[in-house]
Amino acid sequence: MPTGVALREVRRQLFDAAERVLLRDGPSALTSRAVTTEAGCAKGVLHRHFSDFDAFLAELVLDRIDRMDPQAAALREAAGTGTVTVNLTTALTALFESVAVRLVSLITARDGLRARLRETIPAGVPVLTEGSAMITAYLAAERDLGRIAADADPEMLAFPLIGTTHLLYAGREDAPPDDGAVERIVTTIVGGALR
Repeated sequence: MPTGVALREVRRQLFDAAERVLLRDGPSALTSRAVTTEAGCAKGVLHRHFSDFDAFLAELVLDRIDRMDPQAAALREAAGTGTVTVNLTTALTALFESVAVRLVSLITARDGLRARLRETIPAGVPVLTEGSAMITAYLAAERDLGRIAADADPEMLAFPLIGTTHLLYAGREDAPPDDGAVERIVTTIVGGALR
């Protein structure tokens, strides 16, 4: 690999390369060499910008969590429009058709990565925790608008929505769940609370 080539936005290029490797080949294939090869740069580039590979991976996870902010804002803004079921189905599908499932597998498999993430996110499984917070905020807004029962607990609805949808997507690298599967989850979990 050429070492004299200037890279613009090195962190973004490395993160995007890591995401491509993760999506294409899975968590076990994600190595510093795989990332730098995918990014088209020398291996030393990654180590010039990060203290070690787990530091790189922790920053990758945090970057991908930050990318959920616009999705969370759009979901909150959808409160009171459309149907609760469609809004939740759309949000959950977008979350789990992204790199989220692969990131959860990566976090689970790497002790050093989990330790680094605990410095910033002290509890829960990063990505799933943020997804749950997104769904909780949306359900709270819908409850405030009277579209969810006043006595419904948004957090207790969000946890099974996130967990069950994650289980539906986990291990399905080649084919997404069948059409309607996420909507059936949403209807089953939230249906009794809808007004």
